[in-house]
Amino acid sequence: MSTLKPRAASAAHQADEQGGGVLSRPYRALSVGIVSVVLLIAFEATAVGTAMPVAARDLDGVALYAFAFSGYFTTSLSGMVLAGQWSDRRGPLGALTTGIGAFAAGLVVAGTARVMWVFILGRAVQGLGGGLVIVALYVVVGRAYPERLRPAIMAAFAASWVVPSVVGPLASGAVTEQFGWRWVFLGIPVLVVFPLALALPRIRQRTSGPVGAEAGAASFDRRRIRLALAVSLGAGFLQYAAQDLRPLSLLPGLAGAALLVPAIRGLLPHGTYRAARGLPSVVLLRGLSAGSFVAAESFVPLMLVTQRGLSPTLAGLSLAAGGATWALGSWVQSRPRVMPYREPLMTLGMVLVAVAIVAAPAVLLHSVPVWTVAVAWGFGCFGMGLVISSTSVLLLRLSAPEEAGANSAALQISDALSNVVLLCVTGAAFAALGGGSPVDGSAATAGAAHPAAHPAAFAAVFLPMAGVALVGAWVTRRLREDAPGTRSAPARA
Repeated sequence: MSTLKPRAASAAHQADEQGGGVLSRPYRALSVGIVSVVLLIAFEATAVGTAMPVAARDLDGVALYAFAFSGYFTTSLSGMVLAGQWSDRRGPLGALTTGIGAFAAGLVVAGTARVMWVFILGRAVQGLGGGLVIVALYVVVGRAYPERLRPAIMAAFAASWVVPSVVGPLASGAVTEQFGWRWVFLGIPVLVVFPLALALPRIRQRTSGPVGAEAGAASFDRRRIRLALAVSLGAGFLQYAAQDLRPLSLLPGLAGAALLVPAIRGLLPHGTYRAARGLPSVVLLRGLSAGSFVAAESFVPLMLVTQRGLSPTLAGLSLAAGGATWALGSWVQSRPRVMPYREPLMTLGMVLVAVAIVAAPAVLLHSVPVWTVAVAWGFGCFGMGLVISSTSVLLLRLSAPEEAGANSAALQISDALSNVVLLCVTGAAFAALGGGSPVDGSAATAGAAHPAAHPAAFAAVFLPMAGVALVGAWVTRRLREDAPGTRSAPARA
């Protein structure tokens, strides 16, 4: 087995001996660059989420609302597997640049769409780019930073969401109301230039080339690529079945499950679905936490617009405080004093997520002030900050250098696949109980130009997701390995 390491490893080791932080001279440019990439993704998520209800209404696609979100996560699955192998064999630079280009192209397609399915196609192209980018960034962190600095850079990733979470919804809402939702999508690609100019030279210098056992591998593992394609295709079939509630939709649903289940078993660490201790439970927890939270959050702006008559700007701002509390939670987990208590903090985080999700639909009662959603979501985001950053830190700690790409891909696959599956489930429940259909009464503002979903459709989204978050709280008790110093089996090749 080859023991070749990147040149950056020795430099990082020397810098670590000097005791510098993520903004010390050896790391400053790299840290600012990759955090800028995350900042771009954050602006996209917050701004696009605010404009989505208006876009779906304008394209006559409210019934396909969940598809606009899950389409992103479906294609990201293939991107994640590809990025994991690409990064392990040739370094993360190529995956990162390709991903940013695809991400920007998808925004352009979505912003120029005239029908809902073209809009969803644009979101799918975004997802492919996003999958490439996020795994490549994890590999950059694993290669370029020593273990003691990884919690801090993960906290910086979370902190980069603060400004977009406040400015993004406000700017997106204002642009949507004054110029139209299309400019929210078409304006974001301009932000690609700065991260490319700043981050890529440092990434090339510090993290280029293969590592460990993959140093002599010139080609990709074709079996894993086939499994990734099977996952994406299976997830697409499931989404179609969830949106088309006719009896015939059972056939693509079964085909999707037949493709999805064996492929996922080959891509995730052995024992993930039974919550085996160590790495499998870390990967499982990431899916449960992200999936339950994203599925619920995707419907918050739509609920506030259709049920309480808020403008898109105000609906988006209801989630704005969450960026700051998420960053706070991530900062808390990065403190050296709390590191011995990481697992109990993650348990607390999942409980806060469950409470926030179950509290959100209280605003369906018009006697409940709408600001309660903002308060509840702030606590939920604090819990997510504790959990998401910690799963990233634990994954890198449990991964050998030559496994960082594959295991990072497994973590992100769990994240994205859970989003797809849970958005399918909640989208189907939402549509079956009157989501996107006109209802009598004053659920929405008088004279509103959009259909109002039945309140029960929103309850069917939030309450089951709170239950999923509670399962995640149980999984946090299984993150420690049985024997100290051992590693769980990596994602199977």
